[in-house]
Amino acid sequence: MSKCAIALGSNLGDSLNILETTITLLSQHPSIELISHSPWYQTTPIGPPQPDYLNGCAILETSLTPEDLLQTLLGIEQKFGRIRREKWGPRTLDLDLLLYDDLILDTPSLTIPHPLMLERAFVLVPLADIAASWVHPMSKKMIQEHLNRVNCEGVKEVRNQKSEVRSQKLN
Repeated sequence: MSKCAIALGSNLGDSLNILETTITLLSQHPSIELISHSPWYQTTPIGPPQPDYLNGCAILETSLTPEDLLQTLLGIEQKFGRIRREKWGPRTLDLDLLLYDDLILDTPSLTIPHPLMLERAFVLVPLADIAASWVHPMSKKMIQEHLNRVNCEGVKEVRNQKSEVRSQKLN
């Protein structure tokens, strides 16, 4: 089994329900064990004018290869009507594979670690909630160290969340 981190985001439709349902789908997958997931955060979008996002992260253990996990994530996006129209445009669901063990991979279809994750507070804030001590395989620094270096304005925890109990096995 490999440990991986994913980012989840939504800003179209019932985003909270979409994200909670995605967590459920991941936990029900026969080759995935949900270890933990962060609280949800309301975040200011990057890109063209659009509604705020809800973002979070999850830690999974999986027997899937990185490529098979990516295909699983893309399939879940499609279940929620994800259409790729414009870069950084609004979406019903966005799932990004951030980290996969300490793997460094760069193929035409997949780059691990995610190439922009260290620049994005909307990724680092929720990831630090559940994996602050995870060491980024390229920088050799912990996620918490990267979080301390980014501007976190525009990232606010959503207080009235459906799921209140979260496993914190990683910290």
